Amino acid sequence: MSDENPDTEFDREATLRPTSVAPREKSMGFLDHLEELRGTLIKCAVVFTLIVAVIAYFLKDFAYLLNLPLEQVRAEYPQLKTDLVTNSPMGIFSVVISICVTGGFVLSLPFFLLFLGQFIAPALTKRELKVLLPTVLAALALFLAGASFGYFILVPSTIRVAFELNELLGFTVLWTADKYYGLLMWMVLGVGASFEFPLLVVLATYMGLVEVATLKKYRRHAVVVMFIIAAIVTPTPDPVNQTLFAVPLILLYEAAIWASALVKRRQRMH
Repeated sequence: MSDENPDTEFDREATLRPTSVAPREKSMGFLDHLEELRGTLIKCAVVFTLIVAVIAYFLKDFAYLLNLPLEQVRAEYPQLKTDLVTNSPMGIFSVVISICVTGGFVLSLPFFLLFLGQFIAPALTKRELKVLLPTVLAALALFLAGASFGYFILVPSTIRVAFELNELLGFTVLWTADKYYGLLMWMVLGVGASFEFPLLVVLATYMGLVEVATLKKYRRHAVVVMFIIAAIVTPTPDPVNQTLFAVPLILLYEAAIWASALVKRRQRMH
């Protein structure tokens, strides 16, 4: 007869018995990660292609939407000719590509962020997962806010300044379609991307890469950096447009300092 306690023997069997692992904690090899990444990229490409196809089908309507900033300035200056021209046989293809790429990227962005979140979620802890959704939503909101700011404010302001200078010097305004849509794409996507920087500051604070005191200490340096970014993104060298762009960035930096302090306070509480 065995002298071992039945409960002890049961515990030993339970210890030796394989336990089920939650899908989120399941270990994966390098090739498995590459396979998941490939699937994520394929989903992004499919969504982008479908949206570009829809834009191409409704190309005339979408072009009308993109011409609204130009028409907005024309309402203030009736003498402005808003008839865009092409000056080469291949110019129209550049126009179509700009329209489809710009619209396709902006409209696909929510899906890109969703697929990216699904890809990285299995590698995160429960605490990090709680941060993932607010981070994705904040990234989307900031990009759309920046793109809207560029579309509704910066692009009309740039056109307005350019037209006034042409009028001052007596030049005839005859803008090509590829240059206009190139300007629109650069300012919408560039300003949208620039508005993401406060989120990067908050994430850096959350991960302990930078302290709130450091952000406050180098506030003046940050203002200089904002104006440098504004000078790079805005195509015109006039200080009006650069200041118009730099002010929201400075306000976003101050908001990032406040949000970073709030994040650090909550970290200390937990």
